[in-house]
Amino acid sequence: MIDRLAATATADQVVEAMDAQGFAVVERLLSPAQTAAVRADLTRVLETVPLGRNDFEGHRTKRIYNLFAKTRAFDDIALHPLLLGVLDRVLGWYQFSAPVGIEIGPGEAAQVIHQDDVVYPLPWPHDDVVVNSMWAFDDFTEANGATRVIPGSHRRPTAAYPDDMTTIAVDMPAGSVIFYPGTVLHGGGANTTDRARLGVILEFVAAWLRPQENHLIGVPRHVVRDLPPRLQELLGWNVYPPFLGNVDGRHPRKYLDDPP
Repeated sequence: MIDRLAATATADQVVEAMDAQGFAVVERLLSPAQTAAVRADLTRVLETVPLGRNDFEGHRTKRIYNLFAKTRAFDDIALHPLLLGVLDRVLGWYQFSAPVGIEIGPGEAAQVIHQDDVVYPLPWPHDDVVVNSMWAFDDFTEANGATRVIPGSHRRPTAAYPDDMTTIAVDMPAGSVIFYPGTVLHGGGANTTDRARLGVILEFVAAWLRPQENHLIGVPRHVVRDLPPRLQELLGWNVYPPFLGNVDGRHPRKYLDDPP
């Protein structure tokens, strides 16, 4: 049984659900019009994206890396009050780690079960340093590759994966989002249908850690200049107090207008 929250949910309710079961589903947080507009723009981008190169990426799956260099469709979503409220409560100071569009194609196998913060050599247990949000732009079903999770795996006694790796498929309608911490075990499901399934991960990491993707290089400076200051900071133009990330003793945003 999956506990689900309405679009009117508060950040405290989302965090409470994440803490209790390892994930939180907020249904139809995006309007049908916004969902359709984002999907249309991502479809444009996907026309130039190759299929995956390995079992983890998926050989019948397309992934849109460097997302914020290729579309403006997510600028508002990345600043959604509910999303930022959850991140404020769990991470405090944070930035993008690996935002990526994922279109799981027909016939794709299930992804290996994993946890997102395993790239950081931290002792177990540890405070949350990664929070992920998966946004659905098609209806997510067990048949078309809905994200699979092991409930409660964020609270397992050791870092080792459990012997019982039984997962549940998190089905949700288009426009919905699932939040989960970097410690929960999960993976993309198999797509046994004849249609692709599109979702977008906005993954965040504590600002004192290096993100998986280097957005300072990936997103051109002339693009970043026109973005809202909060979004600039999420892309790495930030300072973790008191001074991590400074440039010559100044906030890095002060250098956006300087010549490259």
